[in-house]
Amino acid sequence: MRVDAEYVLPLRWASDDGLDELVAYLDGLRELIDVTIVDGSAPDLFAAHARAFPPGVRHVPVEPRPGRNGKVAGVMTGVHAARHDRVVIADDDVRYDEGALRAVVGMLDAADLVRPQNVFVPAPWHARWDTGRSLLNRALGHDYPGTLALRRRVLVGAGGYDGDVLFENLELIRTIVAEGGAVVTADRIGVARRPPALRHFLRQRVRQAYDDFAQPVRLIAELAVLPLVLVSLRRPRRILAGAVAVVALAEVGRRRAGGRRLFPATAALWAPAWLAERAVCVWLAVGARLRGGVRYSDGRLLRAATPLRELRRRQGAPKH
Repeated sequence: MRVDAEYVLPLRWASDDGLDELVAYLDGLRELIDVTIVDGSAPDLFAAHARAFPPGVRHVPVEPRPGRNGKVAGVMTGVHAARHDRVVIADDDVRYDEGALRAVVGMLDAADLVRPQNVFVPAPWHARWDTGRSLLNRALGHDYPGTLALRRRVLVGAGGYDGDVLFENLELIRTIVAEGGAVVTADRIGVARRPPALRHFLRQRVRQAYDDFAQPVRLIAELAVLPLVLVSLRRPRRILAGAVAVVALAEVGRRRAGGRRLFPATAALWAPAWLAERAVCVWLAVGARLRGGVRYSDGRLLRAATPLRELRRRQGAPKH
């Protein structure tokens, strides 16, 4: 039986290096679920995609929408065009298998938004490095995946979500919460994600650190790491003890909610390296903030995400 939902994939490519692999994925996916690809690529690439994508995969251009974050426009184009109330939104590097897809969609019977757990497959060194972030997120709360499932009517009823923020996934989640929607965190459901190319990974370091402006407590904690390390340089035992504590915390994240099935036993060992990187990049993000925001596309984005209280205030205001 087909899954009663829409799979929305926002796409904006500058080259087609991964096209064959994506087409192979879509060829199997279209047998399970209705697929809509919202393509913001340049005209020549858009035409090449139209020729390459399998029959039955709907391929549409992005509709104009306020905001400088092009992904938000792609997501909202797909949500408005969806033929089902249940919608799975997934980045172009996300790879669902049938079990995970059915499980995530099935959870929408009792929720308005579901956030599963992404796992890098395969896992080169830089993917394992970034897995340290996922484990610390799991230990202190929940990770932020590149895919979400939601009820279309709730997001449309909220008027969509802000397209002038960097951390658009968090903005979408908060918008659903502000609208009164029920959010379920499905930490046990692992969804594969292809790792980025190393060059792309390196370009994303400061941009990902900038996301923490949407989470002030986390931002302050990460800003404190580098000064603490610097004052401890003459006492390396303190630094070693701190690294051990970070590994232990990451291991808590690996073990919770069935994580040992998703992450290898060595995954927590990468967490100190990730935190060391973040301790530097978060200060670079502060510098970007003082210059008017982090670079995004051909401009800058100042805001990481809208505070939940502000979204609730907006949702409670009369709509004209």
